[in-house]
Amino acid sequence: MADKGDTLSLVEENVPGQARRVPHLFLELECDRPLVGPARWRLVGIEQVRVGRGGARRSKVASKVLSIQVPDGWMSVEHIEIRHVDGGWIARDLGAKNRMLIDGQAASEAELSNGDLLQLGHTFFRFRTDVPDVGPATVDFQGLEGVGPLSTLSPAFGAVVERSAAVARGRVPVLLVGESGTGKEVLARNIHAQSGRRGALVPVNCGAIPPNLVESELFGHKKGAFSGASHDRPGWVRTSDGGTLFLDEIGDLPATAQAAFLRVLQEAEIVPVGGSRPEPLDLRVVAATHHDLKRLVREGRFRHDLLARLDGVTLRLPALRDRTEDIPLLLVLLVRKVAPERPDLRFTPAAGQAILQYRWPLNIRELEQALAGALALSPSGSIEVAHLPETVVGTEEPEPPRELTPEESKHRDELVLLIREHGGNLSAVARVLQKGRTQILRWVARYGIDVESMRS
Repeated sequence: MADKGDTLSLVEENVPGQARRVPHLFLELECDRPLVGPARWRLVGIEQVRVGRGGARRSKVASKVLSIQVPDGWMSVEHIEIRHVDGGWIARDLGAKNRMLIDGQAASEAELSNGDLLQLGHTFFRFRTDVPDVGPATVDFQGLEGVGPLSTLSPAFGAVVERSAAVARGRVPVLLVGESGTGKEVLARNIHAQSGRRGALVPVNCGAIPPNLVESELFGHKKGAFSGASHDRPGWVRTSDGGTLFLDEIGDLPATAQAAFLRVLQEAEIVPVGGSRPEPLDLRVVAATHHDLKRLVREGRFRHDLLARLDGVTLRLPALRDRTEDIPLLLVLLVRKVAPERPDLRFTPAAGQAILQYRWPLNIRELEQALAGALALSPSGSIEVAHLPETVVGTEEPEPPRELTPEESKHRDELVLLIREHGGNLSAVARVLQKGRTQILRWVARYGIDVESMRS
């Protein structure tokens, strides 16, 4: 309690969404050992990172130096160092036989920017400055003991998983919102598994039920209720009694069924088609949609009172492009699912880079299909670029660039002003900034700056 005279603060402390953003280094993929799993190191308090080859993957911090060893035969014992200098991070090749590549370009020294992909030998690292300062300083999934489909390196998805665990044991309805392929059914199954409820999880695809059978399929029917009803049928709602009813794509539920389902939620009882007496239910509902249900309500396509009943707790699943740090982890889990007989699977560096750089607009489902196709085309040996879909390797129209962080937007605006001031002369800009011309070219490419339009 506050002392007399103290003013109580209205500012919440330690709000996850407000956590400061700090630099991190991710080990995303060992191409020769892709099933080993990724790792992440927070760089707060670190002045130098040294990366090189070792007998096993290990890391340690001593005197503000983070040392990382990877058993990659294509990497030198001392491959690169990354130094914290004047608020930035400078990566320098230490004379390795196989030079450092940054976003596919060889570089002896470069200032790192948010999202840079570093290739050292056959191993990929990612430098990030936009990661919230939450969780342990080091996370290493090496070995993957006890790792499941909801394991994550993403703070955004981690927050969703944490909230789902908090509501799992109650009966409050849960609404899962997210694009198709983001894992809504996987999360629903996890909520049910943690709920402790005695019954089963019953999944229902609301968009796949024939309109004339919606009420019969959902609420069941009595023998003789209509032509072809030769026996009693409990329906999916009754089948979920004591368990969890998972209504996938609830936004596609027909209007007539919406009214009937509202009564089921309100009264916790059901009247089968052709029945005369209500039957009590122990009902718990988890619904999912990729639609904006509030927009559907405004358009008169979804009942506002039904939405109010379903929207006890809303969990928004991020798209895969917003949790790219989980792509390497998903690779491991999907390979174990699709091809458990391939524990020695490898990726060529070109294929690994294509997978890590692609934005996956269709989310985890697209990643799984791409991986399944690549595995089918490479029954033995490494997965190569030729085994991946054209969309992934960039032979089709590229995805739009990702949204820049506020810091990147400011940096881009400053760079554009300098380029204009010097009439598009990038060498002059490099001299002013005391950077190599290669670094300026990398920034120009990253920010999509049209230099030609600024030339004198």
